[in-house]
Amino acid sequence: MTRGNEKGPTTVTDSMRRVLVTGGAGFIGSHVADAYVARGYQVWVVDDLSSGRTANLNSNVEFLKMGIEDPKLRDLFREVKFDLVSLHAAQIDVRISVKDPARDALINVIGLLNVLEGAREVETCRVVYVSSGGVVYGEPEQIPTPEAAPKQPLSPYGVAKLSGEHYLHYYREVHGLEYVALRYANVFGPRQDPQGEAGVVAIFCDRLMSGEELTIFGDGEQTRDYVYIEDVVSANLLASDMTLKPNSNLDSRAFNVGTGIGTSVNRLADILEDIAHDHPGRVYRSGRAGELRHSTLDISRLADHGWSPHHGLRDGLRNTYRFIVNHKNGA
Repeated sequence: MTRGNEKGPTTVTDSMRRVLVTGGAGFIGSHVADAYVARGYQVWVVDDLSSGRTANLNSNVEFLKMGIEDPKLRDLFREVKFDLVSLHAAQIDVRISVKDPARDALINVIGLLNVLEGAREVETCRVVYVSSGGVVYGEPEQIPTPEAAPKQPLSPYGVAKLSGEHYLHYYREVHGLEYVALRYANVFGPRQDPQGEAGVVAIFCDRLMSGEELTIFGDGEQTRDYVYIEDVVSANLLASDMTLKPNSNLDSRAFNVGTGIGTSVNRLADILEDIAHDHPGRVYRSGRAGELRHSTLDISRLADHGWSPHHGLRDGLRNTYRFIVNHKNGA
């Protein structure tokens, strides 16, 4: 096990055992926590349950109800001395960030710094940071968008996520804290809560189950890169122990996680209506502030490390719809 101050390539090996997953009761974080448990790691989950659910928690994790901005989190670092931190806790709603930028920054900036100070103090080997490929690039000129594209976020959420990457770069350069930033596309899959800070997939599934019209903001021709949760989990596992070059800039420590394929909201609705065998109709409303027209990610850099998405959109949507149906029916 090596640390960020060493001169050679940096890696984290399977001797690593103590893992903290912040936001680990949420949709994505809980799947990542499951994967670490399956590897045999000791896993702690910190989540304030503002959007996460205890039902998502693996029975083998140690859970603490706590926000990442809570000063008591530093005591946990001192007690456990985590080898790896998976930073999934965040305020993820673009609309909330536009309405209340200070609330967004409290979690996504101040909370991040609280985690990084804890990690620095106990010499954590690596932080896997969840950034956002959907917002840090702004309205990109190049699609699919590579990691080196200009960063021009158009929402406070995007600004905070990009700021997080700059802070991580600082902590690496000055304190030797190693990290990988994963810039997610639009993640979907089982456990996504249609009533919480949900993505459009979960919301559409829920409405189709109830025979309700689908609400689409804008003309529905805006495109997103939809990536299935199991592929996101495999990217996290790779990021946890991939070998990294010792000298690097901001973008060389960041990896897009998506499919490289853009799908319009209208097309997404078409597929889900077909899966649900129902066409209850659609309502089109005005577009929402801070949201992009097009976002599709170039995933070639992560592919160079051996990663690729293995789940097609239709199969992933079918799995997600079945999960939400079963969950709603109490199965």
